[in-house]
Amino acid sequence: MFDLRSTHKNLKDDLLSGVTVSLAMVPEAIAFAFVAGVNPLVGLYAAFFVGLIAASIGGRPGMISGATGALAVVMVALVADHGVEYLFAAVVLMGIIQVSAGALRLGKFIRMVPYPVMLGFVNGLAIVIFLAQLQQFKEEKVNGAEGWLAMPDMALLLGLVAITMAIIHYLPRFTRAIPSSLAAIIVITVIVTLLNLDVRTVGDVASIGGGLPDFHIPDVPFTWETLMIILPYSLILAAIGLIESLLTMRLIDEVTQTRGRGNKECIGQGTANVVTGFFGGMGGCAMIGQSMININSGGLGRLSGISAAIALLCYILFASPLIEMIPVAALVGVMFIVVLGTFEWSSFRIMGKIPRADAFVLVLVSGITVATDLAIAVIIGVIVSALVFAWESAKHMSAKTYTKENGTLVYELHGPLFFSSVTSFNEIFDPNNDPDEIEIDFRHTRVSDHSGIEAIDSVAERYSKLGKKLHLTHLSPECISLLVKAEDLAEVNVSEDPHYHVATDRLG
Repeated sequence: MFDLRSTHKNLKDDLLSGVTVSLAMVPEAIAFAFVAGVNPLVGLYAAFFVGLIAASIGGRPGMISGATGALAVVMVALVADHGVEYLFAAVVLMGIIQVSAGALRLGKFIRMVPYPVMLGFVNGLAIVIFLAQLQQFKEEKVNGAEGWLAMPDMALLLGLVAITMAIIHYLPRFTRAIPSSLAAIIVITVIVTLLNLDVRTVGDVASIGGGLPDFHIPDVPFTWETLMIILPYSLILAAIGLIESLLTMRLIDEVTQTRGRGNKECIGQGTANVVTGFFGGMGGCAMIGQSMININSGGLGRLSGISAAIALLCYILFASPLIEMIPVAALVGVMFIVVLGTFEWSSFRIMGKIPRADAFVLVLVSGITVATDLAIAVIIGVIVSALVFAWESAKHMSAKTYTKENGTLVYELHGPLFFSSVTSFNEIFDPNNDPDEIEIDFRHTRVSDHSGIEAIDSVAERYSKLGKKLHLTHLSPECISLLVKAEDLAEVNVSEDPHYHVATDRLG
């Protein structure tokens, strides 16, 4: 298990890893700002504030947060229709919603995400990161259309990317004194500068020079109409931000064999977005690519995220000319390594060994993540998994029958009784041909919801209309209290009857 305390070694690793991550955050923040239709500094300020605050007070040391593409694509319509000031207001409200989710302890519901959905999320996100890098291999043609780079330029770019990846892969075999990603970026920048190679740099994408962000209350009317404009966007942004952050937290938990705190992370992310909105940032959440760079570079503590954010601000204030010299090829190589490390290659090996439904969910979530966005993919994945589980569980409802010495026919039930198994439950009984004395034994079953309660009442009514005596044994006290037509038929044995609650709105 990794030691997350502040030892001298961790201090050095966190600082160096943070610097490495900050270099990878620059082009991402700029790119996502362009996607959202705002100035690049809006993305960089968001990366600084969200990264700093989430790393300081969030629930997952070592996780990197900043401006992300999943949020940027949602912001496009709001910025286009109403302007950037409405975006800042929406980010503030988004943060308030996220803090509320943490205060209400909703972060625990991330545990409901099944493992196939988690695998699909990871694989889909790796594909998205890979596809995003392909943009760097394209150029605008004379006719205005976009196409692939010509062969000499393409070969040069591919060569630099390959060298970057080779350094990152092989350097740790010789030394871990410096993160291999940082070393690769430095080496490629030196090579390009000394040989005066004509390749695209960060400065060609956008200038990152600027001043300190100013406190700024969003310049929007404080009216009900404004709230109705920004609320739908804020809810979607809050949901996507929390889902991406909590799933990234789970991934880091598995990699580091430690455990983050989901509710604290909700509060940390929300606080970061509230502050970001008041300082002209576009908001953000956890970044899986940069988080994996950080973890793989040894950044396991809070200082790694804090140093990454502070380094990013230093670039904006003092070192923008140096950062703008970094070849985009070096950053593409770093992200390709992230893709290779993020994608769960074992999913190909297990595809034929796991249930077909799980394999379908894995592929489905991956595809939807690539085609739409993370939140929709995870929600659909969870729903499909739940439906599959309900369908499979419904098949387990069965009964063993035997007759007592006094002639009473006993149905000994096995399996859960809930909405999906009600049909199977009803088909078990044959009131017309059963004897006058019948007992239904619930010792080996569990009534899970209101549908199960209604099914018991319905069966009791069928026997009652035929004038036959029905006994219900080994129901929980709550089940008995919720029965309407069959309550008097239930026989209570305090020493043997189970104790559990039923999910029902009968008492609400």
